[in-house]
Amino acid sequence: MDTTITINKDNLPQHIAIIMDGNGRWAKKQGMLRAFGHENGVKSVREIVTACTKLNIGFLTLYAFSTENWNRPKLEVDALMSILMNSLKKELPTMQKNNIKLSTIGNANMLPARARKQLFDVIEQTKTNTGMVLTLALSYGSREELIQAVKQIAEKVKHNQLNTADINESVIQEHLYTKDMPDADLVIRTSGEQRISNFLLWQAAYAELYFTEVLWPDFTENDLHMAIASYQKRERRFGKTSEQIK
Repeated sequence: MDTTITINKDNLPQHIAIIMDGNGRWAKKQGMLRAFGHENGVKSVREIVTACTKLNIGFLTLYAFSTENWNRPKLEVDALMSILMNSLKKELPTMQKNNIKLSTIGNANMLPARARKQLFDVIEQTKTNTGMVLTLALSYGSREELIQAVKQIAEKVKHNQLNTADINESVIQEHLYTKDMPDADLVIRTSGEQRISNFLLWQAAYAELYFTEVLWPDFTENDLHMAIASYQKRERRFGKTSEQIK
C-alpha cells in the first residue's frame, strides 16, 4: 500500500461494485490474444478480493460477463467460460479460508451447463460463510433485471397478491437479483471508459462513480485504495443539502 494514501477505516463503502474493463486492450498491448488478458485479469480479481477482505468490506460485486458479451466471438466466450470454471475451482479454498460467501446475479440459465454447475457448487459450499459477500454478475444486464422484476410484480397484481397502490421502491427492490444486498456505495470502472454499461442501474442510483485509466489486469490493491480515498473525499447528500447532512 502506498503510504501517501490515507484511508479512514470508519468511512468505508459498505458495497463496492467494479466494472472490470480493459482485459482485451491489455492483451493487445502485449501482442497476445484477448483470452490472455482475461487470464491475467483473474490475478487482479484475487488481489482485489483479498484487499477488500482485509478492509472488512461487506459486499463486493464484480461485473464479470454481461448479457451483451454473448455477442462476442465464440472463441473468446468459450475462453471466458473456461477461465470462470477453473478460477472458481482454484479459488474455493481461499474463499473458505477468508470466510467469503459467493453469490451471483444475472441469467444463470444462459451459462453452459458445466460452468453453471461449477458456479452453484461453490455457492453451495460457501453459503454458510459469514464474511464478505462476493457477487459475480454473470450473464447480467440491469435492464433485463428490471424487466423481470416488473413481470413478477405484474403477475402478483394480476393474481390479487399485490395492490398497485402498494408498489414502491421497497417492492421493486424485493424483486431484483440484489434483494439481499445493500445498494452500491462506490462503482469503479477501469480502462478509461466513463459509462456504467447496463450495470446496477437501480442499485447505483446514489453510488459514487470512480473512473481510472488503469486497465483491469494492472489494477492493484493500491489502485483500490486510491478509489476509496476519492470516495471518502466526497459528500454524499442523497438529494439533501450540505447543511442537512451536517
